[in-house]
Amino acid sequence: MTTPALVAFDLDDTLAPSKGAIDPRIATLLRALLRSVDVAIISGGNETQFRTQVIAHLGDANASDLARLHLLPTCGTRYLRHDGVEFSPVYAHDLGDEQKAAALTALQEEAERLGLWESEPWGDILEDRGSQITFSALGQRAPRDAKHAWDPTGSKRASLRDAVAARLPGLEVRSGGSTSIDITQAGIDKAFGMRELAVRTGIPLTSMLFYGDRLDEGGNDYPVLAIGVPSVAVEGWEDTADKLDALLKTL
Repeated sequence: MTTPALVAFDLDDTLAPSKGAIDPRIATLLRALLRSVDVAIISGGNETQFRTQVIAHLGDANASDLARLHLLPTCGTRYLRHDGVEFSPVYAHDLGDEQKAAALTALQEEAERLGLWESEPWGDILEDRGSQITFSALGQRAPRDAKHAWDPTGSKRASLRDAVAARLPGLEVRSGGSTSIDITQAGIDKAFGMRELAVRTGIPLTSMLFYGDRLDEGGNDYPVLAIGVPSVAVEGWEDTADKLDALLKTL
């Protein structure tokens, strides 16, 4: 493709270790990228994760550079932009109280029925992220190796997703990361977030470039590829960093 007008990223296992802070090398590359093009981050993670994993580590990035950074937590159900002082919400498609209660109940009951409810997790299994309910099979603070070993084929997530989706026909239920199921308003996934980004920035999807670690069909990054955004598959933040080094030489 020609030089992208916007470069977008998944967060966990693409820009950073799962639930971890970005490495100083990634922070340096992001600052360099922001001086040339718009940058977006879209992930199932909540707003707090974006602030602690990314924003807090961008160091001396100035306000004009940060104005080119687009943050889309919870798969684009929220959108944050820098207003010259801090990152503030542009929109939020939050779930209603009844929808949240139904989602939390369905996730726990179906996980227990399928034998997928852990008795000793690393942190909370269920999390209310406002615009998204998230099930993390091993808990929110599970180590990366344990998470990657839990469901290498995706069959556990698929069975739980199908069972929960049958109980929540009015909501979007999808596999998230390596151990997670995400529930949002119907029709909302990373494709929704990227389309919103295109409308609000005026940048066509075909002029964007996306990096993600789950671009395989059924992966939570696949919807971005499916709507025609040129995409690059990566395996961890180190691979992303190497590929960004190469991209920056072309900008």
